[in-house]
Amino acid sequence: MTSVAVDELTRIDEAFARNRLLETFSAEARALIEPFAEVVELDAGTSVLRSGGQVEGTLFPFGPTMISMIVDLADGRSVEVASVGQEGAVGGIVSCGQAPAYTHAEVQVAGPALKVPMHALEAAKSRSGFISNLFCRYSDFLLAQVMQTVACNLFHPINQRAARWLLTAQDRAGDRLELTQEALAGLLGVQRTTVNAAVQSLQDDGLIRLRRGAIQVIDRAGLKQRTCECYARIDAHFANVIGVSGSGGSVSCD
Repeated sequence: MTSVAVDELTRIDEAFARNRLLETFSAEARALIEPFAEVVELDAGTSVLRSGGQVEGTLFPFGPTMISMIVDLADGRSVEVASVGQEGAVGGIVSCGQAPAYTHAEVQVAGPALKVPMHALEAAKSRSGFISNLFCRYSDFLLAQVMQTVACNLFHPINQRAARWLLTAQDRAGDRLELTQEALAGLLGVQRTTVNAAVQSLQDDGLIRLRRGAIQVIDRAGLKQRTCECYARIDAHFANVIGVSGSGGSVSCD
């Protein structure tokens, strides 16, 4: 076996160990998708889904990779409605066959992902009750995240929303986030000056440190005290619906 093949197998092993959906797979479930899978490196700013475009596969991020699902309006404004990292997947995970994407999905933090073509994923779902159930559960979690984000954007002040976003990003990408304040403003759907004031307040209180093109989390416990209820609710829902087994608190379908 060549070194290239060995390296690829090592990377695939890493994907199954570090993505929270993939790590629930048994050896039998893994064998249904692994022959068709490849590890890809995603650059920040890359669009992995375009609104109206056909969804041809699924990306399972691992490592620091973070992808935003964004709704664009006709007047040029946009807002993030959900984000996905090592806990989830982006693409045709719950649809039955190819279907057009509604949002566009953009890489916020660069890193690797396991890419699985749509036909392989659909075949695996039809052959494995566990995989089919897992992806249905993940769709429930993703919808919950979207609904909680809508409520958060409507009712919670920008300081709490910024703290929530930073905590979620830290969970996936680590303490140092390669992100400009302008990009964060776009994701939260507010003016840059509004975000500037919010993150400056967090820095003044010693919770984060601002650098050119980056934000570093310094005091996670303090940031948790500043966030709204939305962070904890989404985290708890993931545990209840998926958890470490892929079946949450329910009995496995295998």
